[in-house]
Amino acid sequence: MDYSFALQQLVYGLTLGCLYGLLAIGYTMVYGVLRLINFAHGDLLMVSAYMAFFGIAIFGLPWPVSFIGSIFFTALLGILIDRGAYKPIRKSPRINALITAIGVSFLLENLALVLIGGRPKSFPMPSLFNGSLVLGGVNISALSIWILVITLVLLAVCIIVVKKTRIGIAMRALSRDMETVMLMGIDKDRVISFTFALGSALAAAGGIMWCMKYPAVEPFMGVIPGLKAFVAAVLGGIGNITGAALGGLILGLTEVLFVAIEPDWSGYRDAVAFFLMIIILLTRPTGIMGEHLPD
Repeated sequence: MDYSFALQQLVYGLTLGCLYGLLAIGYTMVYGVLRLINFAHGDLLMVSAYMAFFGIAIFGLPWPVSFIGSIFFTALLGILIDRGAYKPIRKSPRINALITAIGVSFLLENLALVLIGGRPKSFPMPSLFNGSLVLGGVNISALSIWILVITLVLLAVCIIVVKKTRIGIAMRALSRDMETVMLMGIDKDRVISFTFALGSALAAAGGIMWCMKYPAVEPFMGVIPGLKAFVAAVLGGIGNITGAALGGLILGLTEVLFVAIEPDWSGYRDAVAFFLMIIILLTRPTGIMGEHLPD
């Protein structure tokens, strides 16, 4: 493996890792507050992609309007899913919430299949994200640069919101002791809705960038990215925002380098993610940056 080839794979791995990281942050925020693995999170990627696609291709909206509208409505959908599916069973055993999350995932996938159809649609690429830069024999696409920049900006925003704002302080308090927070007069439903909205918005941003990187929109496109984002969250430390981003980068780099080193084993690429999850659960169940959280 020569120098330029290795650097090229590093660029591919960082780009993929950023996409996993954005989705993983949404997973980890919801889990940190509710101890809920929202398996419908990956399907919000699909919903946002379809919204952005129809906004541009059908309604002729400018791509910034379509993208921002897609993120907004996906965040709203996250709130509706929480209020309609998870809130009624909040006091039920956790297995009920897990089964409900899987049911919501199937509902979104099959609803898209019935209403839109299963034929993949080509996602339009705005001209701003076209082009590339060549440095030292390494081709860095404009899209890869944008994905890295957007991921860093959104990660910084999430950290600031959680660490510096009143709603973020309420989220952290709710993750520690929900009963005490309620006694202090904090509206837990409002905090939880905000958490779902922020996590869903991150999934939407990740979904739009995913479609520009892999331009095929179809009803089941969010299943594998969603599962891998869950693995990234576990790897980095579920419940930790920075850990989720780190887990996404590690997973993306590992996948790409695995295929680069052993091209004949590329069919096992998806298995790498789940192998990493097994290893981390056996050796460090809290993840790289995770901590023991109260039940």
